[in-house]
Amino acid sequence: MACGLADLWAWPLSRFRDVLGWPESLLGSLSKYREECPSPGSVTVPGHALLPMDSLWPESLLDLDRPPLSLQWCGRRDLWSLLSSRQAVAVIGTRRPSTHGLRMAEALGRALAFAGWPVVSGLAEGIDAAVHRACVQSQGVPVGVLGTPLHRVYPPDHRGLQQSVAETGLLFTELRDDARVQRSTFALRNRLLVAVARAVVIVECPKASGALHSAAIAESMARPLWVVPGDALRHSAQGSNALLQGKASALVDLRAFLDALGPGPVPCKDSMVSPTGLDPSKERLLQQVNDGATLEQMARCLQEDPQHIAQTLMQLELAGVVMPMPGLRWRSV
Repeated sequence: MACGLADLWAWPLSRFRDVLGWPESLLGSLSKYREECPSPGSVTVPGHALLPMDSLWPESLLDLDRPPLSLQWCGRRDLWSLLSSRQAVAVIGTRRPSTHGLRMAEALGRALAFAGWPVVSGLAEGIDAAVHRACVQSQGVPVGVLGTPLHRVYPPDHRGLQQSVAETGLLFTELRDDARVQRSTFALRNRLLVAVARAVVIVECPKASGALHSAAIAESMARPLWVVPGDALRHSAQGSNALLQGKASALVDLRAFLDALGPGPVPCKDSMVSPTGLDPSKERLLQQVNDGATLEQMARCLQEDPQHIAQTLMQLELAGVVMPMPGLRWRSV
């Protein structure tokens, strides 16, 4: 039976618990709000808002001690069912990563996209942006959890990336359009990206990092935690490396990681096609690039003329596949 806002306002708390399955934390917030507001008034719900009673509301958020009161979103409507059943993988890390951390984030974004797994991250600088860019470029399914209202972009230079995520995947936040942004709001969004994920991957982070907060949430919610081992002498990897002394699993092989996850919920691309779309000879060269080889080392390993390799690298650079680095080295984009 349909009912209006005035009817809902008169419901006892027990009925919200029995009919809608609201947790005690949400019922407590409702009770406090009723004390402050003697009547429901008139409410118009924006089209981009999602409420706990809506059919799209992800049930995975009910695992939280403090679920959001509402969500603001844009993007693909069909992805909510996947997030509700935790059919996604969260990948997060430091805002100041090493070259190794960036390469691993990009590799994860591509691999998860081709395996059919939605990629959840926070659209922050560094690891978050790298994994989402790679996911978008590989025509995967990115899911961005914002620490700002939906219409804001932070950092500002991520406007294009945030728009791409909204067009090809999903963006959501618990902050309403008029909400103030504080440091705590970015920490609070961590619980949301963990709640909707099947597993959490930390690529690289220092000891004082919000990613460690996400790791603690993942452990409390029994979410599998994977960590990419980093350089023991790098400050940016000390926090993530420390997690490997606990219950986290070391992510040292992408294929083994994907096998552990199992098939993704999104129809994946032809497994016989390389994620790069390159022919075998260029694929071998790109592998040398990812291994950090110099031009001389590539020529020796591939047993090819250095001039020919340089020409091929120039073609890959013009195609946006690699970019030059100091010391006659290149990095995949």
